Amino acid sequence: MDVRRRWSRPVFVSWGRIAGATGMPSATMLRMALPRWLKVVAVLVVVIVMVVAVMWSMQRKLIYFPDTQRPETPSGARDVVLHTEDGIDLDGWWWEPQGPDREAAVLIANGNAGHRGGRTILASKLSTRGFHVLQFDYRGYGGNAGSPTQEGLYRDAEAAHDWVTGDAGIAAGSVLYFGESLGTGVVSHLATVRKPAGMLLRSPFIDLPAVGEHIYPGLPVRALMRDVYPVARNVREVSVPMVVAYGTADDIVPAQQSRDVISLAETSSQVEVVVVSGAGHNDLDLVAGDPVIDAFVRMADAAGLAAQ
Repeated sequence: MDVRRRWSRPVFVSWGRIAGATGMPSATMLRMALPRWLKVVAVLVVVIVMVVAVMWSMQRKLIYFPDTQRPETPSGARDVVLHTEDGIDLDGWWWEPQGPDREAAVLIANGNAGHRGGRTILASKLSTRGFHVLQFDYRGYGGNAGSPTQEGLYRDAEAAHDWVTGDAGIAAGSVLYFGESLGTGVVSHLATVRKPAGMLLRSPFIDLPAVGEHIYPGLPVRALMRDVYPVARNVREVSVPMVVAYGTADDIVPAQQSRDVISLAETSSQVEVVVVSGAGHNDLDLVAGDPVIDAFVRMADAAGLAAQ
């Protein structure tokens, strides 16, 4: 009798046969024995884990909404190219003053959507009030190479400031910042490393996770987000003339968050507040309305940058 041959064939035994022989419950019986509420909880846990995983992997697609097309240069502006520290070239526009020259420049930091072509009204209005104006697009926007990240946008803004004070020949003490929405996170950081003559924050938020918690309540947004843009922390670290503008009907950045930023900024800076009643996040009255422009001009005058 060949014992080796007899035992060389694999033997398969089903869980059901083992369960029947030992008295243990089968997998089917275990599933049937689970309470209904536990099954619901299990499904919810799986769904939440999947949602969190998607948010983690795609979070920057939920933050940045670039228009990747290169916009046409508007009348009154000329094309310029900025060079970032990490080797990316950024397209921008330089506006000369259309009114009496203040010998001062405004650096505009855009929000998270579109490209600089959507901010020409703002730039044009500022130029008619005697300012040089630099518009530029972040990496990944307006035909620029790269992909947007917090660290990347910080470098883009630093490149914009260095172009203004280098190529354009504007004194560092004559540069003002105008940040809108996400751009408030960009310029408030820039102010901590390159101090401006003054800064306007339009629709500022506490930090980006706070906005995410407003839009996605109940999800662990703060634990997941890699890009934070801590506006509230930044404004406490600088002391410059400041304007904060917000709309009472903003459904993206709650008005209370802007008011919280104001309270913190006032601990170190002189702040003028512009409240646009009934204005939503992208309403023209808030984006480039006369009350906002007028407050910006007053800030420049107070900083000694009056028209010559």
